[in-house]
Amino acid sequence: MATPTKQSAESISWWTLGLGVKRWVVFALFSLVLVALAIAFILVEIYQGGWLPLPIYAISLNWLPRWQRAVMLSVIGVPIALYSFYRINQDVVQPFMPADRSAASVVVAHRRRNRGPKIVVMGGGTGMSTLLRGLKQYTSNITAIVTVADDGGSSGRLRRHMGVLPPGDFRNCIAALADDEALTTQLFQYRFGGKDDIGGHSFGNLYITAMSGVAGSFENALIESSKVLAIQGKVIPSTLDNVTLCAEIRETETQRMIQVRGESKIPNVDGKIKRVYLEPEQLSAYPTAVQAILQADIVVAGPGSLYTSILPNLLVEEIVQALEATKAPVVYVCNVASQPGETDGYSIEQHVKVLEDHTKNDLFDRVLANDAQTGALPDNLEWIKTDGKNTYQIAYHDVIDDDQPWRHSSEKLAEAVISLLSA
Repeated sequence: MATPTKQSAESISWWTLGLGVKRWVVFALFSLVLVALAIAFILVEIYQGGWLPLPIYAISLNWLPRWQRAVMLSVIGVPIALYSFYRINQDVVQPFMPADRSAASVVVAHRRRNRGPKIVVMGGGTGMSTLLRGLKQYTSNITAIVTVADDGGSSGRLRRHMGVLPPGDFRNCIAALADDEALTTQLFQYRFGGKDDIGGHSFGNLYITAMSGVAGSFENALIESSKVLAIQGKVIPSTLDNVTLCAEIRETETQRMIQVRGESKIPNVDGKIKRVYLEPEQLSAYPTAVQAILQADIVVAGPGSLYTSILPNLLVEEIVQALEATKAPVVYVCNVASQPGETDGYSIEQHVKVLEDHTKNDLFDRVLANDAQTGALPDNLEWIKTDGKNTYQIAYHDVIDDDQPWRHSSEKLAEAVISLLSA
């Protein structure tokens, strides 16, 4: 049961500026005044006409001065009105609210996020989910544009056997943007054990795949799945085409150039990646993704695997054209630490050069990088630093997770991205 102090705080929160509640309270009170005047006219007519043999004189309080009548009625009426609003909140609205959250707090957060900036995030993998989890505290106008090149694990199996786009990264983004990451979200992320047909699959992947059949398409499945978790924003693919990510890699031992097909196989080759590309190369961007980029207040690429999460989105030509045309700043979030098999020994500048070489464009207005290189990294990782040869602006922030310094912190990274809107 809520304490009096908590109840008072919840009541006060209804009067937050810009919430939109006060105007309707005023309108409601105004309508009640009109109804009260109508009743008063009827009572006057009854009183003057002498229609009812009742002590109307005593009931109407005419024996008191008008100001005393006004004070008396206010003293009685105001507490009744406040208690009525409180009971409506407790008995009608509160049962539909998440646990441990008042209706007022939910409405305040909803209004604040609805007025937040339009942010587009591009990528895939855990890095993208990390950023989305932080950004949803600031705005619900988030569009996550996700790569469709994943072919490993549960997503790859469903893609091969069911003919759907790989649902894994979409599932992670939907879960990250969920309004309340509680039991339903945990269910969405639950992975079945065992080695049978269902072993290794996550419930969310199976759900999205099943919803694709029920809703008629993969994009409709994303919309319906997002409704289940009441996500803050929307999650969409960069393209609906069935693509394969390929790479040209120079082997370390033989120094010969080989071609590797499949996103999951690329990091496993011992060598240096020279180029990645999609098959087929001529792709159509998902129209909603292009529209979101053009209407954005800021576009963010990353964090995530450079070659297998970030670049697949930028290999869709219409996505690149939208990035060139948008008036929003385009920001690249550089990883905190190197990724074995992809970016060993890379500097910040080398990351950006790879992106520019693949797109043949200078897309990024700013690079967001970590400057808190503290804590112990695993032996196979190293900090990503600048080599001082950049021709663009680098925004440095402390964005590391204190417990896992080779990863980003959701809160710190989101705060850094929001700060770039006013930079």
